[in-house]
Amino acid sequence: MAVTLEQAQRVGYILLKALLRFSFMVANNLVAISSYVLYLIILQPLRLLDSKRFWYIEGVLFKWLLAMVASWGWWAGYTVVEWGDDVKVVSEDEAMMLVNHQATGDVCTLMMCLQDKGTVVRQMMWLMDHIFKYTNFGIVSLIHGDFFIRQGKAHRDQQLVLLKEHLDKHYRSRDRKWIVLFPEGGFLRKRRETSQAFAKKNNLPFLTHITLPRLGATQVILKSLVAQQENGTPAGGDAMVSESKSKGLQWVIDTTIAYPNAEPIDIQTWILGYRRPTVTHVHYRIFPIKDVPAEPEALTDWLYQRFIEKEDLLSHFYKTGAFPPLPGQAKALSRKMTLSNLWLVVIQSLAFLSGGVYPPTLLSEFNIWTRGVIVQPP
Repeated sequence: MAVTLEQAQRVGYILLKALLRFSFMVANNLVAISSYVLYLIILQPLRLLDSKRFWYIEGVLFKWLLAMVASWGWWAGYTVVEWGDDVKVVSEDEAMMLVNHQATGDVCTLMMCLQDKGTVVRQMMWLMDHIFKYTNFGIVSLIHGDFFIRQGKAHRDQQLVLLKEHLDKHYRSRDRKWIVLFPEGGFLRKRRETSQAFAKKNNLPFLTHITLPRLGATQVILKSLVAQQENGTPAGGDAMVSESKSKGLQWVIDTTIAYPNAEPIDIQTWILGYRRPTVTHVHYRIFPIKDVPAEPEALTDWLYQRFIEKEDLLSHFYKTGAFPPLPGQAKALSRKMTLSNLWLVVIQSLAFLSGGVYPPTLLSEFNIWTRGVIVQPP
């Protein structure tokens, strides 16, 4: 089959655009990540004198970095439409996000759609696969205090112990408020067959668009972060908690990501921009923590029910192109998420300006610091 001139021109345009975008991403990563690390090196005395202010500044820089990642997709025409509950109303409270996982682009999508949710991005902690530690962004996540979890039965028990220790040490000391995890424990395409076999063996629903969640990390987070009243029940919803203490985890945000035609965006597409402009749809449903059971068996049933609902949501979306209305609503309402191009240009410019003024002594200190202090921060 002969290739027409128009087709050849389009392929050439896509390749040229991908090359230019890739070059920009490399430069963007070099200056932005280096700036983040070096600024925090300079601010180490502040960390000793005023830890709260230090982590506030770190959070602002972290949000800017995530905004840069969001800009790569935004400028390629990858946008987000949001459905369901408005999570802005709980943006100042502690919350746990439970997200379905289809591809690497899920993380980029969240980095984009949470940018306009107040202080959420700068005060959030991510749980992600340990392999992410070895990517270009891994050093940022290490400093920020995200947790890298190793998958597999052989590591599961140890990882849950390490997660609890990590939360106890870093979550509130760094003023974190939201925690994001993917309870399925892997990408849909990798886990679907195993999940369906498990469901069949245990007389559980047969799921196609998501997989059955794993309980471990969710249970550890709830035990570690939910404030307890004197009688031992969760202090959530309208419960009264002393202002001098953290109110603890107050909400669970069930988050469902859907891509048109069930074709997820991966990180390569996000970076190179060779896919046509795409609208990703994100559905939120907020549950007060007092409605989430603490006992393992009841929590398992509750978590399974949330993912069965996700299956129904996704089935409805793939058939109609829209999510169904929330319980009690007559019509589903959607909201287009927007980013300010001016703001994105400003933070990109600041990153590149910072990249041009590094003193050689700081670069030397950077090499020393990354060998020890970052990996095991005090």
